[in-house]
Amino acid sequence: MIDEITFRQESDKALESLKQALFRAEEAGGFETDEKNGVLNVLFEDGAAKFVFTPNTPVRQVWISALSTSYKLEWDETARAFTLPKTGEDLRILTERLLREQLDDPSITLT
Repeated sequence: MIDEITFRQESDKALESLKQALFRAEEAGGFETDEKNGVLNVLFEDGAAKFVFTPNTPVRQVWISALSTSYKLEWDETARAFTLPKTGEDLRILTERLLREQLDDPSITLT
């Protein structure tokens, strides 16, 4: 497990990068990104759903609540990224997949 200071630095950097990618993807439509107190929210235009991205310092994970599921990403030192252990997807790739599923739009990309 990484130490708390490293976790905070890496999670802040990862969530900021994701936020910027989400802002760019908003132009394609269907959702809006908002950040409050270190929590990143993706709100969908139809109002039926919301994704929540939260750093969880005590367990050193980034949590995503989306599609009625909780995803707990852990720091992968080799990849230098937060990844979902079950699939190996990093934060950006997992978020892209979840957006595609929610919006039923395979063309959504996060760059």
